[in-house]
Amino acid sequence: MTKRLRSASLMVSLGLLAATAIPHPAQASDLAIPPIQYHQRTLPNGLQVLSVEDHASPNVAVQVWYHVGSKDDPQGRSGFAHLFEHLMFKSTKHMHAEQMDRLTEDVGGANNASTGDDVTNYFEIVPGNHLQTLLWAEAERLSNLNVDEKNFTSERAVVEEEYRQSVLANPYGKLFNAIDPKSYTVHPYQRPVIGSIEDLEAASLQNVIDFHRTFYRPDNATLIVAGDFDPRQLDAWVDQYFGWIPRPATPIPQVTAKEPVRKQDKRYTVTSETAPLPAVAMTWLIPPASDSADRIPLQVAAALLSQGDSSRLYQSLVYRHQVAQEIGAFADTRVGPGLFTVYAVLASGHQPAQAEKLLNEEIVWLTTQPIADAELDKVKTQLLTSELKQRQTAQGIAFALGQASLIDGGVQHVNDDLAALQRVSANDVHRVLQKYVTGAKKVTIDYLPQAKAAPAAAKGDTK
Repeated sequence: MTKRLRSASLMVSLGLLAATAIPHPAQASDLAIPPIQYHQRTLPNGLQVLSVEDHASPNVAVQVWYHVGSKDDPQGRSGFAHLFEHLMFKSTKHMHAEQMDRLTEDVGGANNASTGDDVTNYFEIVPGNHLQTLLWAEAERLSNLNVDEKNFTSERAVVEEEYRQSVLANPYGKLFNAIDPKSYTVHPYQRPVIGSIEDLEAASLQNVIDFHRTFYRPDNATLIVAGDFDPRQLDAWVDQYFGWIPRPATPIPQVTAKEPVRKQDKRYTVTSETAPLPAVAMTWLIPPASDSADRIPLQVAAALLSQGDSSRLYQSLVYRHQVAQEIGAFADTRVGPGLFTVYAVLASGHQPAQAEKLLNEEIVWLTTQPIADAELDKVKTQLLTSELKQRQTAQGIAFALGQASLIDGGVQHVNDDLAALQRVSANDVHRVLQKYVTGAKKVTIDYLPQAKAAPAAAKGDTK
């Protein structure tokens, strides 16, 4: 599973509003949002441990986030982090292949994993009385994974088939898979998470062994536990199962590449043998996720443009002008430089240039014209509702902690960012769009069915 990746208090608040028959709904800024009460510690071997005790249900979520993603793939070996996500479900010294399924699904739980640009996470949800077993299992595959030819060969074939299905067979898979390679020039974010069949085929078992030794270590991992558990017992089990795993003496490689500021607009053409209709996408560079003062208004701007049928892009491109059948906008923030992206899948009889013009017009309009208080508050409330709904479950709480700690700049953001979202103003939206979008250079990708592609354009890019 690849990325593309992000409290009961809200429901209580809404219930109180209904019960007291307040004539006007509360604004986003008025919602009371109690903070997540988390505990944080670090073992002597460097393992970070985050936990939230919550007895609202008898379940417990266990997650291990490794600080390694597609940006850390070896040169010429794109897709390695994703490949390893699959390998971690194979056998260990004391577990047979697929045993993680038996330890979770057979007791009414579930497990899965995902790979992103910066992280790879493994997550389970089980009844609380199975917490000890899951902690042992996660420590076991951290310390005793069988990285052998059989497991490597079988999982490489699985990942290659996933690429065929999600990229080659998907009508618009090649478009979204092209966004990162076309948007970055230096930073390893230019390598897609899923990788390529050519790079995977060129990989050797020794490459896999080296990758495991380099990145799968306690000082490069964060253990997150949320739900029904006893804190003292949790600490004892964590010490027992993870505390003995040694911290390697070698340093963890760090990405130091700096993506340069774009000096000019660029345009690329990507063709597809399976897409029935053209599409267009545009991207702009935005700051790292740790810059919450800009990240959060950018997320609000993306929601104003594309969240729901009443959004600006939908109303313009799909409803009024009828040039597109699907639109989207998102602020994809990462540990390093992220992307603000807008796209449109066209309606029959229309071409990318028509959609591009309307996309630009709506972005400029949002940047320069007043934003109605009601529109801004609606979007902020939607974003808050979505986030707080996620935090209704132990798994959702754990994901929120992982996102904050590993990507957004520190675990404290799990609480601080919701308060910051409530404070976002129209001026904030105008400021970040002017700074990073309308006032910056963009990359445009024209996506064309193969038969409609101009032969010269299909071979490269134009600037």
